[in-house]
Formats: sequence, structure tokens, C-alpha cells
Amino acid sequence: MTAPIVQASALARFYTVKGGLLSKPATVKALSGVDFDLQPGKTLAIVGESGCGKSTLARVVTMIEEPTSGSLTIDGVDITPSKWAQMRETVQIVFQDPYGSLNPRQRIGQILQEPLIINRPDMSAADREARAREMIDLVGLRPEHYDRYPHMFSGGQRQRIAIARALMLNPKVLVLDEPVSALDVSIQSQILNLLVELQERLNLAYLFISHDLSVVKHFADDVIVMYLGRAVEKAPKEMLFAAPRHPYSKALLSTTPRADPEAKKDRIKLEGELPSPMNIPKGCAFAQRCWLATEECRTAPPDLSGDTHQVACLHPLD
Repeated sequence: MTAPIVQASALARFYTVKGGLLSKPATVKALSGVDFDLQPGKTLAIVGESGCGKSTLARVVTMIEEPTSGSLTIDGVDITPSKWAQMRETVQIVFQDPYGSLNPRQRIGQILQEPLIINRPDMSAADREARAREMIDLVGLRPEHYDRYPHMFSGGQRQRIAIARALMLNPKVLVLDEPVSALDVSIQSQILNLLVELQERLNLAYLFISHDLSVVKHFADDVIVMYLGRAVEKAPKEMLFAAPRHPYSKALLSTTPRADPEAKKDRIKLEGELPSPMNIPKGCAFAQRCWLATEECRTAPPDLSGDTHQVACLHPLD
């Protein structure tokens, strides 16, 4: 089996939030002990509600933020702050908003060349331009787009530019943080097809952050379901969508739209409020919203268990 390109073990990221005049600072546990392996040429999707820790995980893997604890290995290198500069070429990110991530004052050619100017200062201007034009062609844009500004493009074209910029340094891993959620549905499929083609051609590994389970179902190889900073279920896509074992995963999948109007719809409506990440319950964080919860669930948080299909639940679904 091919060695993983990314290995995460017990990754955690906490934030300290100042309290009021007489109150103590609070700790936000945005990410709590997440483990995963990502293989070259594969896509690992991270799904869950807003606030579950998806984007925090993306920032840690891309070395935008340092983990509070745990270990991260990328391409065989244990990542520490001293290694960030050399490893950022290996991992690149594509953000959700393609317009907000592009400098409106720069032409596309300048935007694409910037990573090379910063990371490869010895590269000649002619070679940088040749590389930028190569990337423009690779993502399906035309040569004349090289001298245009971001506002002159549609949303889908801007996202192609963002993808081209992420590929300028020949990365092995792309972190895709909701890369199609800001696009029209008709354009989403074009960008996803482009990402699939690039993955096959360049053997890229994708960490795909998304809340859209219908997209995940067609795009990912493996899925991690997160809830309040913890992984509650981890499985190959086919297993998870066919038979989710965690009640939270079951509830998420029940909200996914279906193309068949005659299909039976058993939507699960969760009761209760999402706990605060500054005051996570002692036991299973999902217990107060779970219809299967017992007193045992409120005692200690369950760990992921299982082989291929892992679930963190004392009463998993069959």
C-alpha cells in the first residue's frame, strides 16, 4: 500500500477567549484529537455543521495555524513551525470565495506568478511567465485571460484561477475549503470535473471541506463526520452513505436532497441546541440532541472504534 502523504494524530486546536471584567478567560476547543491518513490520488471529505471544526482543521493542515497539540506529518516530514516554509509548497489551499481570495488590483498573470516570486526567487521572469501560462491552459482558460483583472471573470472562471494559483508550486496536497459552495449549481459540476481531471493527471491528494453531502457523495473516497471539534464517524464513502452508524451522521444524511421525487423521505429533525464550544459536555457532545442517548453517554466521550468503518458511539446504529 502507498504511504500516506498526510498523517494526523490527535490534532487539536484551542483558542483562548478573554472574559469580562470579573470573569476568567475561556477556552474554545475548536479541534479536539482528530486522526486521519490521506493517500496520494485520494479525496478525504470532512463534513459537519457550521462550527464543527472543518475550517480549523484546514488551517492547521495548511500550516496557517499551529496545532495546540498532536502531530502532523506531510510527505514524511514531521511538521513543526521551523519546517513550515519548506513544506508550504507541498500543501496549498483553495478558498471558498474565489473573488475574495484574488487581488483585484493585479492582473491574472501577476497573481499566478506571485507564489513563484516568493518561494522561488531565483526563477527567471520568462520561466515564471511560461509556468503561469501553462497553468492557465491546464485549468481550461484561454491565453488572453493572462492580462485581465479578476473582476472581468465569472465566479467559475475565478475559481479556476484560484486552482491554477494553488498548482503553481507543484503541490502534492490541495485543501479544498468549500470550493464550489459559492458557485451556481451548473458551474459546480464543471469545477468538480476539473478537480477530478487534475487529480488523475497529477496524482493529487485532496482534503475536501464541505457541508454539501450530495457533492461529497460523488466526489470523495473517504469521509470523516465531525461534531464540535471531534470526529464521530470515519468510513469509506460507500459504507457511510449506505449505512451511517452514528445518529448524528444519520441525521445529516436525512437532510440530503434526492433526485427521485417518489423516494421515501425520513428526515430526522434534531431537537435541542448545539452546545457551546467553550462549554462542551463531559460525555458525548451529541448526547443532549440524540434520541438514543442514555446516562452512560453523558459520562465520558466515546472514542472512535472499528476497523474500516469507525464510529464514536456507545449505541451505534446497525
